[in-house]
Amino acid sequence: MKNKVQDLISQMTLEEKAGLCSGLDFWHTKGIERLGIPALMLTDGPHGMRKQKESADHLGLHNSVPATCFPSAAGMASSWDRDLIGRVGQALGAECQAENVAVLLGPGTNIKRSPLNGRNFEYFSEDPYLASEMGANHIKGVQSQGVGTSLKHFAANNQEHRRMSTDAVIDERTLREIYLASFEGAVKNSQPWSVMCSYNRVNGEYASESEYLLTRILRDEWGFEGFVVSDWGAVNERVKALQAGLELEMPSNEGLGDAKIVAAVKSGDLSEETLNLAVERMLTFILKTVENRKENAVFNADDHHQLAREVARESMVLLRNEEGILPLSKEGTIAIIGEFAKKPRYQGGGSSHVNPTKLDDAFTEIKAIAGESVELLYAQGYELDSNNINADLLQEARETAAKADTAVLFLGLPDSYESEGYDRVHLSLPESHIALIEAVAEVQSNIVVVLSNGSPVEMPWLHHTKGILEAYLGGQAFGGAIADLLLGEVSPSGKLAETFPKKLSDNPSFLNFPGEGDKVEYKEGVFVGYRYYDKKEIEPLFPFGFGLSYTEFQYSDLRISKSSIKDTENVQVSVTIQNIGNCPGKEIVQLYVSDVESRMIRPLQELKGFQKVELQPGEQKEVTFELNKRSFAYYNVNIGDWHVESGSFMIDIGSSSRDIRLVASIDVESTTLIETIVHRNTTVGDLLENPLTKEKAKKYINIFGFEEGTGDNPEMFIAMMKYLPLRALIGFGQGKYTEENLAADLLELNALVAGK
Repeated sequence: MKNKVQDLISQMTLEEKAGLCSGLDFWHTKGIERLGIPALMLTDGPHGMRKQKESADHLGLHNSVPATCFPSAAGMASSWDRDLIGRVGQALGAECQAENVAVLLGPGTNIKRSPLNGRNFEYFSEDPYLASEMGANHIKGVQSQGVGTSLKHFAANNQEHRRMSTDAVIDERTLREIYLASFEGAVKNSQPWSVMCSYNRVNGEYASESEYLLTRILRDEWGFEGFVVSDWGAVNERVKALQAGLELEMPSNEGLGDAKIVAAVKSGDLSEETLNLAVERMLTFILKTVENRKENAVFNADDHHQLAREVARESMVLLRNEEGILPLSKEGTIAIIGEFAKKPRYQGGGSSHVNPTKLDDAFTEIKAIAGESVELLYAQGYELDSNNINADLLQEARETAAKADTAVLFLGLPDSYESEGYDRVHLSLPESHIALIEAVAEVQSNIVVVLSNGSPVEMPWLHHTKGILEAYLGGQAFGGAIADLLLGEVSPSGKLAETFPKKLSDNPSFLNFPGEGDKVEYKEGVFVGYRYYDKKEIEPLFPFGFGLSYTEFQYSDLRISKSSIKDTENVQVSVTIQNIGNCPGKEIVQLYVSDVESRMIRPLQELKGFQKVELQPGEQKEVTFELNKRSFAYYNVNIGDWHVESGSFMIDIGSSSRDIRLVASIDVESTTLIETIVHRNTTVGDLLENPLTKEKAKKYINIFGFEEGTGDNPEMFIAMMKYLPLRALIGFGQGKYTEENLAADLLELNALVAGK
């Protein structure tokens, strides 16, 4: 292929080369007919293909062809199921082949910094490891069908407020450990055909113009081989973006950007070799697409709908189940209350909005499973097109609930509350939904709430409920999945991929979101999500990794393959999980790593492994994890690399971040010696902690006439010495230590550090 690409480049004019680096229109790349280079289609689709019809609007938001609408990423991540995400990707790829789509724009692996981000429903998690694992398997699934993906939005696109101009100010360690790590794993493990740059600036530089992000990190460090495409309208200066590593500008620039590229080459401001490299990457993608094209491809819409139902079931999280109110009895009377039960909110708004092939509603699906032995009642409860409280509807809901054994309330956030383009301003349900809970609670003590929302909500009404099922935005088979779970056809197995705070002000970004003007400072650093709640000892409403089941699981026999390793070695961790309940179920086993004693400020624990395991009643299975250097490392900005401090680490195995069942430890030895230059202001304590200088540094204690561990208060004396800079020894040493002594020591100490 490489030879063919170079041959094509040799035949192209300068204008044709420039043109290949921008869109033909809103959705297509340019073709070059005389050279047999076709135009190809890119289309939105993290959770479903959104291909526009020819007559669609120029903004690319309406009139799309029917396609399977799967649960949005917020839900799919709650499945914690790599294989399932891969199967969704395969289905999406098959639908793209049937519609001749070359690239599906997604998945989005941006971090959920704040629950207010209006686009959180299409991002996976607050945790970079979980987000990258979900993203990688989504990509593998789609691309297994010969269709490309576009991993987005690179990078630090964590809010919609002023998204096209805001500057995300993030320290390097936080950027690497949190906001880039969610992309890094996906790139390294799945090689997406493309990566989409974000609108915003990162530390003063537009992502579209960042050579640091697009070339040095994405390509040079991570080994990305595909092309970079702009988010639609994200390019600020076209030539600078091309030089930074952005190959394709979308949508069409109407020839303006192309002309700038041609002029820059002719003036010598842009080398033609740089342009040729961009064209080479675009042609490689085009030829790969042509090679993988499946003629007359079709897909089975019914099969994909059933997959969507399975995914929705696996993604929903049982948050509360007091007195075992769920699953519901298949006898008696059930009141279904809330318009969402018949008119589901099953996806988010904006560019990811899919036109579904069919759509289930929960009321119909519950009726189908419950059968004749259950009497179903219905009350509207509220008006979807108005958030105002309707007294008549509330009264109807009271009367209906009073006649039932159990009331199931379908509540959540309407379309207007969360969407691409703007952020939320609070975490509350609409007033009409809260009033409905309170009204029903006056006459009914058995209340189950089903939530339809793309991100967390506050629950001051929690005490009115016995059951809460977080359904997220469950896709077109939302209704069937709800029926399966409420009536016990399947046990819930989802777990939260994000922390639910009790109140908005508990969130770590609260004081710095969405920023001032065009500047937003990520002052919480690496303490995002559960990392913050753990460190601050704040009790969340529901913790990261939490989710209930209709059965119970027992953890036992935690084993680590080695008691100590070097950081160049891998280690295996295994644990036995048994279903000790009465029904089949799936458990998500989570592994967290903690540095017992670190000189760096680090989270108390970090997710480094997870597996979803299915067990019949009484069945047990062994679950195995493999940990490597990155499992124990932090990003050291001084050496510009990941580093492990020698010492003990705890391996915590649990059912959630706040439900740790088994604990063990392992010693890890660093093989990287961080060279530090010893100078006048190096402290005695720093030298005592460095094994290379420890023995030499002990002499400084004797300058004052003390031997280590002697004197009236040796602890106080050692503590004072710890932070004493070497230059201070001259003054405090009363002539026993001079400038000449210090100069000689600096030479000797630096020789020791350098290993000489």
